[in-house]
Amino acid sequence: MTTTTAPLAGLRVLDLATLFAGPLAATMLGDFGAEVIKVEHPRKPDPSRGHGPSKDGIGLWWKLLGRNKRTLTLDLSAPGGRDVLLRLAAGTDVIIENFRPGTLERWGLGWEELRAVNPRLVLARVTGFGQKGPYAHRPGFGTLAEAMSGFAAVTGEPDGPPTLPPFGLADSIAALTTAYAVMTALSGRDRTGQGQVVDMAIIEPILTVLGPQPLWYDQLGYVQPRTGNRSRNNAPRNTYRTSDGHWVAVSTSAQSVAERVMRLVGRPELTEEPWFAAGSTRAEHADELDEAVGHWISRRTRAEAVDSFEKAEAAIAPIHDVRDVMEDPQYRALGTITEVDDPELGPLRMQNVLFRLSETPGAIRWAGRPHGADTDEILAELGLSAPAVEALRDEGAL
Repeated sequence: MTTTTAPLAGLRVLDLATLFAGPLAATMLGDFGAEVIKVEHPRKPDPSRGHGPSKDGIGLWWKLLGRNKRTLTLDLSAPGGRDVLLRLAAGTDVIIENFRPGTLERWGLGWEELRAVNPRLVLARVTGFGQKGPYAHRPGFGTLAEAMSGFAAVTGEPDGPPTLPPFGLADSIAALTTAYAVMTALSGRDRTGQGQVVDMAIIEPILTVLGPQPLWYDQLGYVQPRTGNRSRNNAPRNTYRTSDGHWVAVSTSAQSVAERVMRLVGRPELTEEPWFAAGSTRAEHADELDEAVGHWISRRTRAEAVDSFEKAEAAIAPIHDVRDVMEDPQYRALGTITEVDDPELGPLRMQNVLFRLSETPGAIRWAGRPHGADTDEILAELGLSAPAVEALRDEGAL
């Protein structure tokens, strides 16, 4: 991908956000050619730089989250920092921020001030609970969204506690949604000429992903329980251990697949039972179906089980850890993991861009850069002289 062929070429994004939904949304835009400027406090870098494992003192998560971004230090609470941000905003298409509601307004950088310098601006405000309501001013993280949305309540074994994911699930879903919301707002701008505010509450997108639970409750009073790896909608659906100590997952969402599975494992007579004709009634006999499938799989290696299911056109997948992901031939064929040359750490392997476009593909141009690496260059592009930049540094704004 070159600068001129990228689908989002010419789009400028200011990433003012931290941990993790807002910055990840900006990364997704940068992957397809948007010019993303990451704005960080001069003395308090984005916490993702120190989140998780590091190598040679350099945070690895930042290398992923900060890719395709230029880095600028700016204290937005300082008068000089405010002035620089407004100058940047005048030539920017999108600003993504995740401060608590009212923070930008307190600094004189609220929507009224930003819109005054750029009526075409799209301001994406990503917070835990949104810009209004009784919880709006609470600290908000993805974990709280996973709890409040009902995700944790339905995750885990029936007799166990609610279970939280060991990664940023709600944040990642909100990041995808924010990128979609930004592109929707930009499309609207193409017709009206006016920008607008995107109010993204992290507690909302994960609720949509959870499916029709509110509808079920509204119409039937039904509250989905925890069912472990099983489903109330079909069976067999579970994880099963193979003879060589690995695990596989089987799904039978389609009736024809369920029938193929039972023929494969040597229990074709079960397909003749009246209850086998629908997923919901099959789920009522999950113990019997799991015993049949689990027994068959337990006598075969992972490779043998996967190969047999594939030949039978039944749905199975090995349960990978990251080592398996890095070697999986399907991921390799898709280019899902790609290598990026980094000046600090050398070759890095990380997830590629999210999807493939046939004519204007995305690309990773560089991994996350050092804190403030592009400050002087960006300010020079704004027309600030060297003495003006030095004055900002003396003020503590840079």
